[in-house]
Amino acid sequence: MGRTLAELAAAPLTYREVGATRDGALPAGYGHVRRDVVIGHGVEAFARAADGLLGWRMHRAAGLDCRASAPRAATGVVVLLRTGPRPLLLNVPCRVVHTVEEPTRRGFAYGTLPGHPERGEEAFEVVLAEDGEVRFRIRAFSRPATLLARACGPLTRLAQRYVTNRYVRAMRTIASG
Repeated sequence: MGRTLAELAAAPLTYREVGATRDGALPAGYGHVRRDVVIGHGVEAFARAADGLLGWRMHRAAGLDCRASAPRAATGVVVLLRTGPRPLLLNVPCRVVHTVEEPTRRGFAYGTLPGHPERGEEAFEVVLAEDGEVRFRIRAFSRPATLLARACGPLTRLAQRYVTNRYVRAMRTIASG
């Protein structure tokens, strides 16, 4: 079953480069993900997308079971994502390590906790450009943390790409209202 949210709140992050998704180059020695896509247009689409992202709706719309220690992403909030069929249920525990709350940019990053199959960090941002374009950005670095993730090799990266694509689809739907 895994650890409870309270137990995870006290657990250490499983990587050293905390905050590395904030700006600059992603750390060496990890696989990297960078996505930057248009998901809508206008202030209303930006507001819907930002609310859906910060309120965990993106994860749920992408098909993940999502339990969080708070209704909105904030530094220190623990989120336990679950995916897969019952006998193979995969627990994916994370803690929010930083947030962005600017007039035209909103988002957060979370880092992996013990029990996560990977080790690293993933950041999600919604950006409202001057021309009204609403963009969704993902930056992540990770490497296998468990024997299963290591044994799956390239399949682990394919699974990550699959989930990333589901996040993008979910955010397009959320932004469109």
